[in-house]
Amino acid sequence: MISVAKKKSDQFEDALKKLQEIVEKLEKGDLPLEEAMECFSEGMKLAHFCHKKLEEADSKVRMLVKDQQGGWASAPFETPPGEGDRE
Repeated sequence: MISVAKKKSDQFEDALKKLQEIVEKLEKGDLPLEEAMECFSEGMKLAHFCHKKLEEADSKVRMLVKDQQGGWASAPFETPPGEGDRE
């Protein structure tokens, strides 16, 4: 399971790095229009992917339940059916 978690973390980090590179290219303003549009489109896909991963992480952090003694215990986060990794 560690390798799967590592892989998902790497995917997020790679996507974020690529998004930062695209933003830097677009901010320079020296790309031809067609290339700028392609970069923008790719950047939007990467931003959506990163946002989705951050929402998943937020959900995992918030998954707390009260146990029978009234204390807090963590519960495993499960993605609802049909909401798996769709890329």
